[in-house]
Amino acid sequence: MRVVIVYESLYGNTHLVAEKVAEGVNTRAEAVVVPVDGATPEVLAGADLLVVGGPTHLHGLSTSASRRMAVEDAEKRDRALDPDAESEGLRAWLDALEPGGGRRSAAFDTRLDGPAAFTGRASRGIARRLRHHGFELAVDPESFLVDKENHLIPGEGDRAREWAARLV
Repeated sequence: MRVVIVYESLYGNTHLVAEKVAEGVNTRAEAVVVPVDGATPEVLAGADLLVVGGPTHLHGLSTSASRRMAVEDAEKRDRALDPDAESEGLRAWLDALEPGGGRRSAAFDTRLDGPAAFTGRASRGIARRLRHHGFELAVDPESFLVDKENHLIPGEGDRAREWAARLV
């Protein structure tokens, strides 16, 4: 089984979760992790499972405006950005995604720790767009939590590995 994991990440948390998901997949299958700009049709070809993850911005998927705001915030606070932070956003990539033809998929996000009603969940928008393009969801969308200082909460990486192992 070949699994492609596509992510958008600004501060690095979603990238880290994508890598943990790959670790979980690699216990039973072959995983390829690519930033959204690297997720070309050629990379996706032959994937048995597509896993897509992104950060939650303003209660949902990032926009060009929310991405700019995050970059500006990182500069103000002297925070490092993920090396792929200024790549194409996940929203635009999903809009241009080729039909899935019933292939399996999964969606995840990173979001602040708190009730989803208050924080939002990008994974729901990702899942909706995947279904719209003809992908079948293998599991319900999942969230992995960060704290107010924008660090992945302890144990979330392990949870991402376990979640991914169940996917395959």
